[in-house]
Amino acid sequence: MKEKVQEVLDQVRPALQADGGDVELVSIDGGIVYVRLQGACKGCPMSQMTLKMGIERVLKEQIPEVESVESVE
Repeated sequence: MKEKVQEVLDQVRPALQADGGDVELVSIDGGIVYVRLQGACKGCPMSQMTLKMGIERVLKEQIPEVESVESVE
């Protein structure tokens, strides 16, 4: 599953990088994916929306086993 998640993150990465940010896969525990937002995304007030409405939504669409995406420092 890690490879699938990484592939999907690679698909959303260009949109994040266009705004000066990035995302890193930290770990997967069951159906929960832990990521670290980087660059401009790290301190952005919209980062939770990016995480849930962007990254989580795309991961759930493409990988049904994903239950949620959580951000870690």
